[in-house]
Amino acid sequence: MTATEAEIIKVLAEEKNMRKAAERLFLTQPALSQRLQSIEKDWGTQLFLRSQRGLTPTPAGELVIQYATEQIARREEVFETIQALNAKVHGTLKIACASIVGQNWLPQVLKDFVTLYPDTKISLMTGWSSEIVKALYEGEAHIGIVRGQADWKGKKIHLFRDMMYLVDKEIQTLEDIYTADRPFIQFKSDSDYYQEILQWWQRHFNQNPRHQIIVDQIETCKQMALNGIGYAILPSITLNGTEDVNKIPLLHSEKDMGLTRDTWLIGYDSAFELLQVKAFVDVVQDRARCLYEYKN
Repeated sequence: MTATEAEIIKVLAEEKNMRKAAERLFLTQPALSQRLQSIEKDWGTQLFLRSQRGLTPTPAGELVIQYATEQIARREEVFETIQALNAKVHGTLKIACASIVGQNWLPQVLKDFVTLYPDTKISLMTGWSSEIVKALYEGEAHIGIVRGQADWKGKKIHLFRDMMYLVDKEIQTLEDIYTADRPFIQFKSDSDYYQEILQWWQRHFNQNPRHQIIVDQIETCKQMALNGIGYAILPSITLNGTEDVNKIPLLHSEKDMGLTRDTWLIGYDSAFELLQVKAFVDVVQDRARCLYEYKN
């Protein structure tokens, strides 16, 4: 199977739709249909069942899809190994990054990186930290950027530490929580993040929040707090200092370190040997050192 044929099979399996697959492959539907018929002829069997609902792989098709996917992955590995033998930094850099970092910090890092290394290609996926770890385990990324206490046995580089703030239009001190009749706005996140906030809350208050609002994204949570709907607990990475709100660090005394959130760069040792990964690590660490709240 040629590389092009493998790509056709992989895209058809992912899209399960001739029109969408043709658009993705920059082919017309008739041309794609002809290519598929030719591939099926070579294998001597039908690979996909066609219906109004789309494409469904046959049992033989599932085997060929697996073969095509493995062939593409192996080709990428060989190509990256060849690139690593060269002095010039190029090739594809596959990054899996926690969404909050991908939205608020990583864009400037990537800008610096592509300026320094214009011959590289970036493949970026974002999600919860648990999803980032899974992507590394499954070989979908070279390196990951995660938050909190990542359960990772490979190489792990500390990047920076965020202070957590209670953000609100009205509340000015943590003691105001006892009398404030305002909702606590929370966003869905990894379980350890929620647990850290819950444990801090239980250590410092004798009561649960009177009212709570649950949202699905941290940016929604932030915007609701900025618009005075209620108060939220947000990491400093999401705040640029221009917001018209009270920002109260989550500590009760000068000796209290408060609630913080760490960011880590993780990956397998073999990935860190790739030139494009080494270059990216240098740029990331330079950016991390520039943060006001960076700590060793």
